[in-house]
Amino acid sequence: MTRRGPFAAAARLLAGGGRGVHVGLVLGGSGLALAGCASTVPVDETSPHGDAVAICEAVLDDAPATVAGEEQVRVAPPDAGRAWGSPAIVMRCGVDRPDDLEATSRCDVVEDIGWFSQESTERYVFTTIGRTAYVEVSVPKRYEPASDALADLADVISAHDPVVRACQ
Repeated sequence: MTRRGPFAAAARLLAGGGRGVHVGLVLGGSGLALAGCASTVPVDETSPHGDAVAICEAVLDDAPATVAGEEQVRVAPPDAGRAWGSPAIVMRCGVDRPDDLEATSRCDVVEDIGWFSQESTERYVFTTIGRTAYVEVSVPKRYEPASDALADLADVISAHDPVVRACQ
């Protein structure tokens, strides 16, 4: 039986294989819908504050060339985030804390990064938990498992966005 969904890699790990995904607790509401069909992907700007400004600049500057096997594509405006593939996997840094995120929300850990996840009809939206800046990664459902994109972004997030409180 093949497991599908955003954390199928976690099931493989628990069964003895996989890419280093550990599952904790996440449920959520609606997702972010972005068009990824054009050569330039429109991305909503964020407004990071305080320490998050420098963190987000570094995260975006050091974003990997490929995520989930997809090449990076241009975004508009250029400093709003990063995107890969079509439909686009989109990363934004300095987003607001998700409205649905509560102390009892599930936290999924992928490569030592805690994530709050939300699901819509077409995509999963993951937001980091317990770090200085909130980083959001929107993954279209065509990329299975979605956690592969999170694993590919873990190094850049870990390098620049310090842990404030570990995911529980």
